[in-house]
Amino acid sequence: MSFIRAQNWILALALFAIVGMLMDSAHGVPTKEKRADTASPSPDALRTAVEANQDQTVKAIQDVIRIKSVQGEPKPGAPFGDGPAKALEKALSIGEQLGFTVKNLDGYVGYAEYGQGQDYIAVLGHLDVVPEGDGWTDDPYSAVIRDGRIYGRGAVDDKGPLLSALFGLKALKDVSLHLSKRVRIIFGTNEETDTNDIPHYLATEKPPVAGFTPDSFFPLVFAEKGRTVLVFSKDLRRNSSKMILKSFSGGLAPNIVPASARAEITTADPNALIKSCDTFAKRTTYAIHAENEDGVVLITSTGVSAHGSTPEEGKNALMQLVAFLATLPLGPSDIADTISFINQSIGMEIDGKSLGVAMADEPSGKLTLNVGIGAMADNQVTFAADIRYPVTHKLEEITAAVNLKIAGNGLCVQHSADDPPLYFPVTEPLSVTLMGVYAAEMGAPATAVSSGGRTYASSMPNMVAFGPVFPGQPLLEHKPNEYIAIRDVLLNARIYARAIYELAK
Repeated sequence: MSFIRAQNWILALALFAIVGMLMDSAHGVPTKEKRADTASPSPDALRTAVEANQDQTVKAIQDVIRIKSVQGEPKPGAPFGDGPAKALEKALSIGEQLGFTVKNLDGYVGYAEYGQGQDYIAVLGHLDVVPEGDGWTDDPYSAVIRDGRIYGRGAVDDKGPLLSALFGLKALKDVSLHLSKRVRIIFGTNEETDTNDIPHYLATEKPPVAGFTPDSFFPLVFAEKGRTVLVFSKDLRRNSSKMILKSFSGGLAPNIVPASARAEITTADPNALIKSCDTFAKRTTYAIHAENEDGVVLITSTGVSAHGSTPEEGKNALMQLVAFLATLPLGPSDIADTISFINQSIGMEIDGKSLGVAMADEPSGKLTLNVGIGAMADNQVTFAADIRYPVTHKLEEITAAVNLKIAGNGLCVQHSADDPPLYFPVTEPLSVTLMGVYAAEMGAPATAVSSGGRTYASSMPNMVAFGPVFPGQPLLEHKPNEYIAIRDVLLNARIYARAIYELAK
């Protein structure tokens, strides 16, 4: 209640309030009522509060990065394996130490809560990570600090930004700003794979009235492409009797550009096969190498890892290998037919043109395609392709085109994921508020962007993606030597603190 409104009350109370206000003004002490009426938190006060917690924030991020939270075998209390469960326990422990109320929802998800009110706003991020892959300078779970950066899997995707949000809320708590709504920092544990944690959360908890996920780009992501994973498979019944592909494999997950792939081949003339590989490598400039290991020719392909939503940032080692295998006399056989189809219908393309699914729109741009996994096992060959399609298109368009393409060739295609597009106009109050916060903190205009990356924003009502990657910064998620700069950790905490306040005041 403000002192101005109090004047409409009983005269004695009004006089008492006015005298109290004058006394506080004389001593330079703001009253709680005056603080509650402040339009926005002082940037200097928030900056001071965030910087005061710098060492604690950095240590918390390191502690969580050091937990290998890749999805594993489900266990009681750990539905996505030990790693995500331990990361959740650690994050909740940190939240409790900071003075927040914490809750663990059966190991699926948890939250740290602050404030009072019937409604709440939320910051939703994830503690699970993709597999680390190869090419790291340091142990990917060492959280080493070098040149002002914290290195490790999950540093920017999404442990670092999520902890920045938690400590941003701590800064608001430290400066005692009045909030009319509760605030929850929600820790998810299954974003990188199936997102089965959020349905569990929503089964018992009502959704926030507004919120954001710190898992994409600044100033704001107003459109996220739809995502589907197509799994191409074929049973291997016909085998070649001459050159035999004994095995091949590549990739860690559909949404990662494979950095390595390998194959084993037996043939009557290993030297000729090795020479053929060398010639192919020189002609294509692909990093492919062959060598004879006890009569079996081992072929290795090396590429560059990247996020599956931005395949242009990487180089697909698996598809390089497929391109070479397609040149070999492996037929007549089922594996030869499948290799030929994948090479001709997808190859090194990332726009789906040869597969018949190329499409684009103005809000979100072109469709992207990444073949993230390929392997032979148990007399079956499988390829998994991650597809991000424009927001004004539908999954049925892709399905129809692919079914037409595979008709009659014996391939089976299934969907292992189906996430519809998210389109959140920039005129919505949530978008306006967040872009206003960014512009005020950065002193620069804010223009919302679209993204091929998928975030929790599409899984939780009333939510958009907001940071942590600033315009012009490199894309580091899902890559070796992932890092977050400590200066960005603090800047994120300031921006998120102000955003939380504007949504919850």
